[in-house]
Amino acid sequence: MHLDHVIYAAGHQGLKAEALRLEELLGVESVDGGLHPGFGTRIRLIPLVEGRYVEIVEVLDHPAAEKAPYGQAVRARSAMGGGWLGWVISVDDMAPYETRLEREAQPGVRHFPDGRRLQWQQLGVKGLIADPQLPFFIRWISEPSVLPSALPATIGLAEIQIAGSRTRVEEWVGRDVPEIFDGVRVVFDSPSGYPGVASATFAVGDRLVRI
Repeated sequence: MHLDHVIYAAGHQGLKAEALRLEELLGVESVDGGLHPGFGTRIRLIPLVEGRYVEIVEVLDHPAAEKAPYGQAVRARSAMGGGWLGWVISVDDMAPYETRLEREAQPGVRHFPDGRRLQWQQLGVKGLIADPQLPFFIRWISEPSVLPSALPATIGLAEIQIAGSRTRVEEWVGRDVPEIFDGVRVVFDSPSGYPGVASATFAVGDRLVRI
């Protein structure tokens, strides 16, 4: 079980402007991640060390975005002005989670600008919509060379702060979520407003940057 990535939904200014703002805060450049044709979304990535990344996403004016839960989730968060949408855990075997959550994983595919395809399974986006503190799960299918973790990176994810309940998340994940989870500090605070990922803190050289 790996804390794989965190997701930031673009606000009204759009994907390009949001990516530029995060690049300036973190002192790195983002990478064009292409389209999620089945979800009606488009993304840029900020690679992180330890096989993680930040996904910056915007919803498209496309029928898929109206039908796919992920497109719906992005549209709703962007309509609120954008911000952290969620966090994602990657697993090697999706079957135990399908059994425990009583739902089937859905296929995902993303096309790179150069035409390559990235494929995976994901599970739990509807849980994220109902309760934004909950992570969703992903199982990578494509070979390692095309995974986001293959991108060179110089900064790392040090901490995520979640407005919610550690107990509730542990019930959903099916295991303990300690304060240090897969090398990342995970802090829970009682929600005073929008539940879910409240902030992420990055190790940038010898300093920490909280967004």
